[in-house]
Formats: sequence, C-alpha cells, structure tokens
Amino acid sequence: MDTYSEKPHNLRGRPPSAQCRRYNKAVTATSTKLAEANFPTRWGKFRIMGFEGYFGNDGDRRRETAMALVLGDIHSQPPLVRIHSQCLTGDVFGSLRCDCRQQLELALAMISAEGAGVLVYEEQEGRGIGLMAKLQAYELQDKGLDTVEANVRLGFAVDCRRYLLPVEVLKRLGLTRVRLLSNNPDKVAALENAGIEVAERVPCEVEAHKYSAAYLRTKKEKLGHLFSGLE
Repeated sequence: MDTYSEKPHNLRGRPPSAQCRRYNKAVTATSTKLAEANFPTRWGKFRIMGFEGYFGNDGDRRRETAMALVLGDIHSQPPLVRIHSQCLTGDVFGSLRCDCRQQLELALAMISAEGAGVLVYEEQEGRGIGLMAKLQAYELQDKGLDTVEANVRLGFAVDCRRYLLPVEVLKRLGLTRVRLLSNNPDKVAALENAGIEVAERVPCEVEAHKYSAAYLRTKKEKLGHLFSGLE
C-alpha cells in the first residue's frame, strides 16, 4: 500500500473518436439510485445498490447503469473502494486474456478482510468500447496487435472511460475521502478532479501468467498502470 503521490498519467496517443467523445459527456443531475437490497456473497453480507445516470445533452443522451456493493461502516474512516469496469469475458467466463476477474475477487476479499468498503461495478466493457468491439479487438490481438493498438485500429481512443457515474455513486454514498484499490492513475485523477480525496492508492496487483503477461505489460508501458513486477 502507498500514499498516492504520482502525477496523473495522460498517455492517450490519439484523440478520442466521436463515439468516445459522446460517451464522455458530463453526467447530468438526473443520476439516481434505483434499487437497494441485501446481498449475501461468499465474501460477506453486502448491500447492493443500483444506480442510473444520463450523459450528454437532450439531443445526445446516453443512459448508463452501475452497481455498488457496500459492506460495513464506510463513514468512520476512509473506506477501501474499488471501481471495477464490467468485463463479461473475464468476470463471468473466466477469460485468461486479462486480469479482471482476479482483480474483482481480490478486491472483494480485501474489502471483506477489512469488514468495510465499497465496490462500484460500472457498465464500461472493454475500457468503454462495448462488448462486440472488444471481441473485434481480441481478433486483432490474435493477429499480433496489443490491446492499445487494437482499440486504435478500430477507431477508438486508447481508453474511453471517464468514471463519471462511479464518482456520482461515491458522492451519493456520502464519501469525500477514500482509499482507492487500483493500479490506474487515471482513476485517482478522476476522483480527485471531482472533489473526492484519495487518501491512499492501494495496489490491486495479481499474478501474471503466460496468457496475461503481455496484456499486463502493455497496460504498464502504454497506459501507465502501476505494477511492481513485469520487469
């Protein structure tokens, strides 16, 4: 664990596509909590909450949803928080091409061990490009491109996420200071720029293997993710 001191990383080689620019419009005041219920899991008894936000203007609006899993007292001290982007291939089907499911389970285990924390599960598959485009990116990666090159070849920005709805979710939970479980400086910057203090960046590193090592190395070298290994 370390106190966050790195400057926000802004490596984005190319300007975002029109699709990504539309996606990243500011969230409006119409973001709301739609549901809340008890949610027992193998990591503990959480409360699960569903949120909805609208992005853009009246002529170009996009609906996005997110879930928050909340455990224990999250207000007496800065809670451990994970913002996890949806990954159907990894989270559901156990893909070894990425580290997403490993990170999801690590985050839930760490929150459980502390007895308190929040996991925000955001609807931004494939760093915001969507499931079908992500599968097209897989096809390009099979032909030799890395994950960054594949996104660009398809006409997308390197990363289409801006974490607007997750920030709104944290604010609705009454959080102004958190310990962020992440390797991504962009997530730290997104929270800080929105007025949520990141008291500590807690690494969310998982072990690399033969299927994921190149992917993780690309995240480190081209996306600026912070890993202690992969030298």
